[in-house]
Amino acid sequence: MRAHSSREPASPASVTPASRSPAPHDNELGLPLPQRYWAILVVALGISISVLDSAIANVALPTIARYMHTSAANSIWVVNAYQLAVTISLLPLSSLGDRIGYRRVYQSGIVLFTFASLGCALADSLPTLALARVIQGFGAAGIMSVNTALVRMIYPPASLGRGVSINAMVVAVSSALGPTVAAGVLSIAPWQWLFAINVPIGIAAFSIGIRALPGNVRRDSPYDYVSAVMNAFVFGLLIFAVDGLGHGERPVYVALEVVAALVVGYFFVRRQLSQPAPLLPVDLLRNPLFALSIGTSVCSFTAQMLAFVSLPFLMQNALGLTQVQTGLLMTPWPLVIIVAAPIAGVLSDRMSAGLLGGIGLALLTCGLLLLAATLGTHPQPFDIAWRMALCGAGFGIFQSPNNRTILSSAPRSRSGGASGMLGTARLTGQTLGAALVALIFGVVPQHGPVVALYVAACFAAVAAIISSLRVTRSGAPASA
Repeated sequence: MRAHSSREPASPASVTPASRSPAPHDNELGLPLPQRYWAILVVALGISISVLDSAIANVALPTIARYMHTSAANSIWVVNAYQLAVTISLLPLSSLGDRIGYRRVYQSGIVLFTFASLGCALADSLPTLALARVIQGFGAAGIMSVNTALVRMIYPPASLGRGVSINAMVVAVSSALGPTVAAGVLSIAPWQWLFAINVPIGIAAFSIGIRALPGNVRRDSPYDYVSAVMNAFVFGLLIFAVDGLGHGERPVYVALEVVAALVVGYFFVRRQLSQPAPLLPVDLLRNPLFALSIGTSVCSFTAQMLAFVSLPFLMQNALGLTQVQTGLLMTPWPLVIIVAAPIAGVLSDRMSAGLLGGIGLALLTCGLLLLAATLGTHPQPFDIAWRMALCGAGFGIFQSPNNRTILSSAPRSRSGGASGMLGTARLTGQTLGAALVALIFGVVPQHGPVVALYVAACFAAVAAIISSLRVTRSGAPASA
């Protein structure tokens, strides 16, 4: 393979909106100011709408089902179609970004996502809406797959933690506020506006990105289409198996899906081991620091999703709170992340991610245990709010340093692969967390929310242990 043999051609996209000065595409100086601010704005806009759309549709499902005159079970495909498309295409698109340039993949993702959002808003039947959601999912994957790789190009190594913290904060807050945003929109407008509001945001992000986003040195290696297809089968079958496990599918079908995924996965991994720049970055996973950081991310996002799905049931069914009260009392979690993530990002440029992650995840564990064990039957709003804030502080302290380590422990030329694994770890954890909640609610319906919070605390504690193992590992970033 001939690495670094061509460069993305100079274009208006490599200059700032103000000065039109060339961006340093192939070195580690990052972008000059104020282009850096414009570029990170584009990244924040793109990732916010793509992450929000994976959450807001849940709230609108009953309304969409009534409008489409379909059953609740069928309407689930509005969510599943999006989630499936994102998950099966994240790694292939991140690998494509390493080859043709992160900016091209990101901008193409924004265009596809924006047009598909318009298609969702105009859909008049469930099959049409589901198809638009599939296309929208592929667009979102284009955004998610390389967004952190772009952050690495935007910021110099000395301040990479700050850029990563902004990105992590946007992801965390978008995930947490999705239901609240959806409820707010639905209170004043039809469900179609949940998708229509993406259109002007997408147009703005693309327009600014043309002139602000950096390019990067590209590789002329051929793209591995066979691996992309195998990747889709592996992750697609696993998603169907996990979803079926959580929704009472017959065990024999779940077992067949798992076996098929394992068989295809075996040959998939064997193929990756023979590739110089594999689509599934097994070469990066050989780095203990990278592998431990990915494991920490999967466990922590599993804990987060277990909490986010079960807490509304605890507050409304067990504590007798209204939907509005529930939304307000869950808000401290994302609000504290807004404060904690930037601080942790700055600290991650100077301190061990293993130590910061261990501290943050220990706080998250304590917060989840306090929510599960000490609220009582008639808690005051402040009793719930400060526990939620403790969870948010812990998650915010962990996430930015962890993401920075995932990026900096990979060679610069493999930033796309690292970015794709980061997104895949997050989606894997969220999918597993949601499925576990459904499984727990089916096994112990009376105490499901509390049990789910205990399980979430266990995952957070495991994540803290994994994170602490990195304290003894070398944290020197790879640059080759």
